[in-house]
Amino acid sequence: MIIGLFLLVVLSFIHLTQGQADYTVSQLLKEVWVEGRIQDIVLSLRLPRLAIGILAGGALAVAGAILQTLTNNPLASASTLGINAGAYFFVVVSMIFFPTFLGDFPFLIALAGAVLSSVLVVVLAGKQMEPVRVALTGMIISLLFASMTGSLQLLFENQTNGLFLWGSGTLVQLNWSGVTFAGPMIVVLFIAVLGIAKPMDILSLGEDVASSLGQNVRFVKLLAWAAAILLAATTVSVVGPIGFIGLMAPHIVRMLGVRGHLQIFLQSFLWGAVMMIGADVLGRLIQPGQEVPVGAMTALAGGPWLLYLAWRTAKSHTKGDRQMGGTLKPVKLPVVISIVTVLIVAVFVLAFSYNGMAWSLDWMKPVVWNFRVPRVLTAFIIGVMLALAGVLLQGVLRNPLADASVLGVTSMGGAGAMLLLVALPAIPVQYMPLGAVVGAAIALGIIMLTAWKNNFQPMLVALMGIAISAFGSAATQVFVVKAKLAVAAALVWLSGSTYGKGWEDVQLSLLLLVLLIGPAVYLTRSLDALTFGDDVAAGLGLSVKSTRVWALIVGVAISTAGVAIVGTIGFVGLVAPHIARRLVGFRHLPLLVVSGLLGGLLLVTADFVGRILIAPKDIPSGLIVALIGTPYLLYLLRKMK
Repeated sequence: MIIGLFLLVVLSFIHLTQGQADYTVSQLLKEVWVEGRIQDIVLSLRLPRLAIGILAGGALAVAGAILQTLTNNPLASASTLGINAGAYFFVVVSMIFFPTFLGDFPFLIALAGAVLSSVLVVVLAGKQMEPVRVALTGMIISLLFASMTGSLQLLFENQTNGLFLWGSGTLVQLNWSGVTFAGPMIVVLFIAVLGIAKPMDILSLGEDVASSLGQNVRFVKLLAWAAAILLAATTVSVVGPIGFIGLMAPHIVRMLGVRGHLQIFLQSFLWGAVMMIGADVLGRLIQPGQEVPVGAMTALAGGPWLLYLAWRTAKSHTKGDRQMGGTLKPVKLPVVISIVTVLIVAVFVLAFSYNGMAWSLDWMKPVVWNFRVPRVLTAFIIGVMLALAGVLLQGVLRNPLADASVLGVTSMGGAGAMLLLVALPAIPVQYMPLGAVVGAAIALGIIMLTAWKNNFQPMLVALMGIAISAFGSAATQVFVVKAKLAVAAALVWLSGSTYGKGWEDVQLSLLLLVLLIGPAVYLTRSLDALTFGDDVAAGLGLSVKSTRVWALIVGVAISTAGVAIVGTIGFVGLVAPHIARRLVGFRHLPLLVVSGLLGGLLLVTADFVGRILIAPKDIPSGLIVALIGTPYLLYLLRKMK
């Protein structure tokens, strides 16, 4: 506690001297007490920023400590459970459609989003709150809200322009209004949290033990959830969605040997404040005179920390041999292929003939042949590729919730593309795919390095993917802010769009599909053996480690190729294999064929709907896929044992 307080005081003095108006610590100590330039700067700008940083850091850390106990999940925090993403989405929606209401009630808007995300996590994760399931559920909910938020920012760029910096998390304060609003609420909630510290100690022993000791478990959990959500919503409404503080601070406190929730909450508040102010100080040291979002700095520190926690969590669990599911009475493959092919032809005819305002069956017209036809064909081929990648990655991880977006490949691809745009602002947007390939390769490299010694244990790879994805998403948001003038073009690509695709894209995507489909088909028999578990597969003579390595490489290569051409489209690789598994069972060769066709059908349908819904404007395909696929995916999550 003494060390933490000392660090906070030192960092606070440094923090108060940073900014465009330059003065030293000694000048600050001498002149802040008398009227003049330094007193005006400190009281009107820098002290409010320092105060909100301390309050926000403490609030997020305490919320994280509560959520980790409630979900029995060391990876839980307001950011990893989707609470921040839900609050941010509601703020963006309100900024576009109800700007007056947002100005009057920012806290209520953020609270509504935070509550919705929390309810979704609790309902979908189930009563057992199994750590990996909770983490995956939070990941998918975050993906949903993030895709919708990005698309709305693209469609309503003028209305949401002021939210880019705030959306990356910033402590900038122009007056004391943020502190006077958030301060009393955070203080009152913190005192209330200290009041439930003893019941939380009992709850941490297990619900059965707590009930036998006479505790009203449901009431205590309800109070704790309410406190965590209110703390997160209050913070998001003032400083934006800042991640990783709520994840790191409670862990550091526990690693220091602190026990008992009263001390954990007190120390978490202190160390959360230290980390928040330290991140803001570091951001302004790295780039003096410019505003680096504090969310960027917490993401840089928090990404590796989350990777470490994911690795430790997976190591503490036994190997998972989860069944992939699928029908026991598969429909005959020719019947399924015939029906899906008819649907594809029907959607193709619609997509070629209708532009949202007028019908035309003359497909050879230059405007149709040169723009609409290649766009539809590109969407189909990319949909096939994303679905194939989903089948491979779900097979290798024995996890029906795995795909490129959950493994962090999509997220890091987006971050790599945006980094290229920020580092080389003169480079044309057409070169963004190069950055995506590098980002995806880094994600694959991290997974390979961390999982090699553990024989690519499915749970470890899945948790690593969640950590990489969270880091990539945070970094992407920061790069969007830094890109400034290129934001619109970047957001089109990040939302996943087939807009403006020509015959060159058709040729490139077809070439990549032909090159990569062979290795995917070759791996199907090995993946069939893996469905029976590692021990049985090894007994049948299969090299489990090499199979996992090659399936990961091929799956990531296919998804990276798709991402490089159309941007970060998620959910196709999740949804298509699920539907296929319920039609043709779990054997991977028929599953690969049907999933590919369904993926192509899904993306062409999404592209067509996005093109005609608010014609002549375009809605990115990634948003439509998320809106189509997420309800189905959430339904599956609820059903999964």
